[in-house]
Amino acid sequence: SQLSGECNTWRERLRQYRDELSKDKRKLQDAASQPLSKDQLQDVEHLHNQFHIQLINIHDLKHAIKTHEQKMNYEKSAHNGMLQAETVAEHENLLDQYQTLDLTLQELRAEFEGFLSRAL
Repeated sequence: SQLSGECNTWRERLRQYRDELSKDKRKLQDAASQPLSKDQLQDVEHLHNQFHIQLINIHDLKHAIKTHEQKMNYEKSAHNGMLQAETVAEHENLLDQYQTLDLTLQELRAEFEGFLSRAL
């Protein structure tokens, strides 16, 4: 149940990131409607692309976590509460993916906040 709890925590945090990125995307569109320099326009394009890519990454990881959780639930019921070693290893791999994406999203947020402070 600890591993299922971790999966739920990861998915909830990814939902929060998705919502934050969607709001940031709207803020970026608002900023892009202002007169901007060529460099700022390149920043807008870069950030827009990054938001799009990271929203896809969030979706894909959420789906992988959900599938993993379903597999864990099946194994627990089929094997008297025990998980196969490969399932535990998969959980560790998903943790690594989650942590990497978390760091990437934090860096993107800092980059976006820096852009907004320069552009406004």
